[in-house]
Amino acid sequence: MAYDTIDLSISDGIARLTLNRPDAANGIDLALANDLRDATFAINRDPSVRVVLLTGNGARFCGGGDVKGFANVADLPSELRRILAGLHAAISQLVRGDALVVAAVQGSAAGAGMGLVGAADYVVSAESTKYVMAYTGIGLTPDGASSWFLPRTIGLKRALELTVTNRVLSAQEALDWGLITEVVADDELAARAEAVAVHFAGGPTKAYAAAKRLLHTSFEETLETHLAAEAEAIANASATADGREGISAFIEKRKPTFTGE
Repeated sequence: MAYDTIDLSISDGIARLTLNRPDAANGIDLALANDLRDATFAINRDPSVRVVLLTGNGARFCGGGDVKGFANVADLPSELRRILAGLHAAISQLVRGDALVVAAVQGSAAGAGMGLVGAADYVVSAESTKYVMAYTGIGLTPDGASSWFLPRTIGLKRALELTVTNRVLSAQEALDWGLITEVVADDELAARAEAVAVHFAGGPTKAYAAAKRLLHTSFEETLETHLAAEAEAIANASATADGREGISAFIEKRKPTFTGE
């Protein structure tokens, strides 16, 4: 499938998904939202995909919504609902899909860009990157699941601080707060994110997927229901080819070779 506002290529178990509106800071308009929705659905239907590598073309990862474009919209509430139908479907697909999501973040992640950062399982940030919510600064409220991810990753008080003050976090502050996973030199970002994606693509895909689901659902379950889910997940994992290989490799004191099966 051809896309107008993103690039998508799949090879060696990695779906490389790149936001491609560099002249607009990869701002999310209706076209980009719908392309993301369609691409993430396609990724989750492809059994060869073991990892998603999410990047942004140009100087910035994602500047949030295309605010300049909003000014020319006659019925902005309806347009925002259409945009968010696509964007929110894409974020749900990234979070609920089996593939781990690795994000490489440069320049800035603002507004809905913070939601995309939250949707990633592993975030590699360039050291010069800035992180900001930005919504209330223009009289709007969070979208892109940023208000769902932030309290879960950095706590309610810090999430409120970022949302109502629009404080800009440096990459090091974002790392210290637990918003991202690691910080690298700007010129090392692409290579490091690719290395992380390749590493996960060689891992036990089904175990990763089940572990991801356990962690995401833990906030909504009771202890007893979560214990039951853990028991079922590990029992199922032990029956997979990767589960058997991992146990054999441990006993034989060798590195396991995982196939994703």
